[in-house]
Amino acid sequence: MDMINAESHFNFVKMHLVSHFCDHICQLGNIPMYSTEIGELAHKMQIKEGWRQSNKNVAARQIVHSYSRQHAIRMRLLNLESLQARGEGLSADVLKHLDRTTSTVSQPVIRRRILKGRQDNVSNVDDFSRISGVSLDIIYRELIRYSRHNLPIDHRLPEDHAILRSLPVELLTQLEITVLAFQEADVYEIHRARSTGALHFRNQGSRNDWIWLQAGMEEMYGALRGHLPAKLVALLTIRDYRCDNTDTVRRVASVQMLTPVNSGRLSDQHGLVTVQMKEDARGFTIVDIGTILGLAHLIPEEDRRWLVNRRIDLRTFN
Repeated sequence: MDMINAESHFNFVKMHLVSHFCDHICQLGNIPMYSTEIGELAHKMQIKEGWRQSNKNVAARQIVHSYSRQHAIRMRLLNLESLQARGEGLSADVLKHLDRTTSTVSQPVIRRRILKGRQDNVSNVDDFSRISGVSLDIIYRELIRYSRHNLPIDHRLPEDHAILRSLPVELLTQLEITVLAFQEADVYEIHRARSTGALHFRNQGSRNDWIWLQAGMEEMYGALRGHLPAKLVALLTIRDYRCDNTDTVRRVASVQMLTPVNSGRLSDQHGLVTVQMKEDARGFTIVDIGTILGLAHLIPEEDRRWLVNRRIDLRTFN
């Protein structure tokens, strides 16, 4: 037992390297040499799938043959599709096979975002203002701005402050966002964005996660391609009972938006995008939760400035 206790430690190279990653990213940029993403993906396609299809007897030869056949068939299909796109004359049997092959490819199903963790001490706008410390005037202004910019005319929130004040409100602490796994077409992972407000998260301080927002077209914000990071301040549902004699629930989030430095261009020094929170930035902005794309990973650089970790946020830069 003494020998086990003496040798139980994390003093080996793989764990030690992690302690240097933050400084390495800040000084030299991303660290692709430590990424196992490509190798793991190749191992899955070239080895694991071939092993499952083999009879487990002299499997190495069968794995090589299986992958070679799949690769040759994929290349043949790509060539035929290219010929078809150029209008080359292909036989009816080939065209029929191409139609049958391409018709089986289905678009990934975008799963609904799920709100969890309802707080019992909020039931209306007054309660939310008291809990969040945001004035009623700011809340009214942001709700009206959100309604005008995002909702059809006949389904907008009321602009009368007295009616807004009477609408039922729920405050929640967690948003589950289903995100396609990197370089996968049908494999999903769940990002859990949390905003606990004054509540402690796992006996520690309050938690307000960094998230990615779809803030514009793809050509905007340089390398960020229309995405902007933001701090998740609150998650809300607002029930509008005036819409067509039925309750209509608006699921929204309050965020603090960051803006890219140098229009989102990659730095020549470290190859990363720098984002900042301006002095005049609004501390309370209402957005629809449908614009939240997932969790963001930011590295503190200096006061009110962060680096976007392009090594972790692969979807943003690929």
